[in-house]
Amino acid sequence: MTDTVQGRLPTAEEEARFWALIESVWASLGDEPAALRRALVSGDDGNIEPAGIGAWLNRFHERLVEATAELTAPELVALDRVVERKLYDIDRADVHEVTDGSDDGFLYARGFIVALGRDYYEAVRADPASAACDGSFERMCYFFASRLEDRFGTWPDTGSGISRETGSNHAGWPD
Repeated sequence: MTDTVQGRLPTAEEEARFWALIESVWASLGDEPAALRRALVSGDDGNIEPAGIGAWLNRFHERLVEATAELTAPELVALDRVVERKLYDIDRADVHEVTDGSDDGFLYARGFIVALGRDYYEAVRADPASAACDGSFERMCYFFASRLEDRFGTWPDTGSGISRETGSNHAGWPD
């Protein structure tokens, strides 16, 4: 099996819904986290530590739980498929070099990157040097899978055939 298209990929609609959900949750938290996120994306982060935005992640998580309270099982699986793919796509040595950490630590760093929204994700994907060192948000890595299990008693089968675990994107880890 190659690291290109494996199994079921998220659709453009699923990706758009995912990013819209993430952005709407951040927007509900107001101007301060929005300014921190903009600074991280623009590279004008000055003295912003991941802990600065990290302080907002618990509130982000709470609001994300609320925002997904009425989603169906298929909707949660589709959103988990998007997270899985986003984590997989930035499972790369060049991103790890900036964010550092153990295998689990790098997974959580990628969760941080995804949780901060599309602009930050795309900035890091294009230029790993723009990633924050020591950013971590474990909850994002399995958020939708956990919601599915909590609400419907089952773990999702996304049908993608990929893993979100560190080192599974072989194309991102040249020998």
